[in-house]
Amino acid sequence: MPPPGCRARNAARVVFCGAAGPTIDAVLADEGRRDWIAVTAAELPVAEALAWASQPDCGAVVAFCGTVRDHSEGRPGVFSLEYEVYEAYAEARMSEVARAVRARFPQVRRMALFHRTGMLGVGDVSVAVVVATPHRSDAFAAARLCLDMVKAAVPIWKRETWADGSDWVEGSRPIADVSDLDVP
Repeated sequence: MPPPGCRARNAARVVFCGAAGPTIDAVLADEGRRDWIAVTAAELPVAEALAWASQPDCGAVVAFCGTVRDHSEGRPGVFSLEYEVYEAYAEARMSEVARAVRARFPQVRRMALFHRTGMLGVGDVSVAVVVATPHRSDAFAAARLCLDMVKAAVPIWKRETWADGSDWVEGSRPIADVSDLDVP
């Protein structure tokens, strides 16, 4: 049973959660869960995801956290980012990413994909990927593929605010379908 405010897709054992975020106890108690996907305004549960992903048959757990930095191209003094997303669609896309990564790396035991929404300050974690595999090379490669696919295929909009103003950041490419991505 999914936590309140969430819906489960049983075949993939994936839980999608809205702004309330996942109930961490429910995720940790579900030993059969393989993927933890969340788009939330809450602080991302990175430490909990690391503990959850660690498995006795896995020699590698790789975590990547993308943080808000104090500048962007041509804009020094950035002090906040605001993320907007249509949660149901973004979560569905993140689920597609998880399936695509698992197709490429079937040895992935557990995977967490998280993205924040709302206003974030410098240093806040905006995106996190955690991948557990038996061997480190697969964990690194799968985590990188997750992040690259999330950036290319999940519709998340970002507004930067700096000392002289604010503006929505335009992507360098259109949002891609996961199945169309040419990944190494």
